Amino acid sequence: MPHQFSGLHQLLEHIEESARHSKRVSLEMVLQAVGLRSFAPLLLLVGLILFSPLSGIPGVPTAMALLVLLVTVQLLLGRKHFWLPQWMLRRSISKQKLHRALQWLDKPARFVDRWLRPRLAFLVRRSGTVVIATLCTVIALALPLMELVPFSATIAGMALTAFGLALVAHDGLLAVIAFAVTAFVFGLIAGAFI
Repeated sequence: MPHQFSGLHQLLEHIEESARHSKRVSLEMVLQAVGLRSFAPLLLLVGLILFSPLSGIPGVPTAMALLVLLVTVQLLLGRKHFWLPQWMLRRSISKQKLHRALQWLDKPARFVDRWLRPRLAFLVRRSGTVVIATLCTVIALALPLMELVPFSATIAGMALTAFGLALVAHDGLLAVIAFAVTAFVFGLIAGAFI
């Protein structure tokens, strides 16, 4: 049964706890901590990775794009359990890098958690989830380009985090904010290439 998270700070604590006894932390370990069967925590996790300093590591935005694509396509096809390739699950970082990223996210997570609450729930129910998954697929397709536009992957991470949190907390207002952030990031990319 997937772990249920009441907020962002609790998710970060759960990830930190799951990595406590390892020198390196693989994607598989983190996904097992958040729940490989649940779309919202997976989306939230990818968003947090992209929003954190880890997005500055070359190739991380593209790897996260693949993860989002694999999950959103399976969700849109109606699968209940997500399959991910072993080469992706084996990707790892040092426990110290993960710890620094989680520390960096701690204060923003506490701040965000104070504002989360169920509202405008129709935006995050079944049809809303399909719209969110479709938009996240589009973001994922653009992420490799975002490695060329400074800060765009970080802003995309903010949008993915907001979508994930909206689904976790059943907060439709946060989904509306995520739609606005998504529009902004695509405007930023269009401005860079036009």
